Amino acid sequence: FLLIAGVLLLLGVANGTPIFATRLFDKRFSSPLDGGLKFPDGRPLFGPSKTVRGLVLSVACTTLAAPLLGFEWITGAGLASASMFGDLLSSFIKRRLGLRAHSQAFGLDQVPESLLPLLVLQQQFGLGYGDIAIIVVAFIVLELVLSRMLFRLHIRDRPY
Repeated sequence: FLLIAGVLLLLGVANGTPIFATRLFDKRFSSPLDGGLKFPDGRPLFGPSKTVRGLVLSVACTTLAAPLLGFEWITGAGLASASMFGDLLSSFIKRRLGLRAHSQAFGLDQVPESLLPLLVLQQQFGLGYGDIAIIVVAFIVLELVLSRMLFRLHIRDRPY
């Protein structure tokens, strides 16, 4: 149970840091990761909400949080990197589907950013597929609940 809780907390840090950074810094340091590039379909590669600031702070904060939760710092860095890659992948897919930045796509918004880091670090964490399924489902539920709470606290622009 402690391992699953620790992994969920790390995923929370990795995915929550960009949200809090937006509130803290507003538009400062918010250069889009895709540099405004368009894919051949004419749509943005990722969109304006995927920023260098969010990526850097996610990796930095998760790297710092990992030892506090009993993990190696490199584990935190790896988890955050894989989680942010999963988030970018979902944004890329959403843009290809014609969905705008901040549009909601249940499952697509949660699964890649939680599943990818778990698969990448599966052996390191010693997770079985059942553990991974539990963590992904718990991540989805927690994200839905926390999203509503953060909206009520005016930290998020809209609830999920």
